[in-house]
Amino acid sequence: MPKKKAAKANAKNAAIDFSTAFKYPFNRLAGLFNILWFLFIIVGWFALFGYSVKIVREFVDGKFRQLPVFRFKENLKLGFPMFFKFLPLLLAVVGVNIILMMIPILGILGALAFDIFVVPMLAINFFVKGTVESSFDIKKVHAVFNNIEDYLVVILKSIGLGLIFFIMIFILVGIPASVFGKNIFLADFYRRKARN
Repeated sequence: MPKKKAAKANAKNAAIDFSTAFKYPFNRLAGLFNILWFLFIIVGWFALFGYSVKIVREFVDGKFRQLPVFRFKENLKLGFPMFFKFLPLLLAVVGVNIILMMIPILGILGALAFDIFVVPMLAINFFVKGTVESSFDIKKVHAVFNNIEDYLVVILKSIGLGLIFFIMIFILVGIPASVFGKNIFLADFYRRKARN
């Protein structure tokens, strides 16, 4: 019995594979049309932002089967306040990048490292918890450096998936697939290494 429990726990904590991540946006093709809400200026944008937050939360809960159903009112209600709560982190990131870019050569490397190793975990933590404070919970970044090899694999997988979706832009489905699936590996890393 303990062996079965251990095996189940290991399966639950296993990283999502590339094939599952690639298939995710296409398992419910109708969900890709949700990108069209972008055409509804402002209101549609807030609803899409709420939908993106919902997707990340599902990833963190280990739900990688298919895109969730788009519920406009629910997504708008979530996306509107979350967008404004997200602004302090966005402004802080821009500010840090501007300061770092003023330093010749090393500043560019520092800004790149900051954007790769710090910002994603802060953003995912914010999407999960939904508070301004959570977007500055620097303790979540410890998980990155404590599991650096795992995280580097996650970054490489994210880049690979992004490139595939970019190529698929020519057949249009790459655009919504990229928008809705871009955080899948980062959110999965958060689920496994940084959630608690």
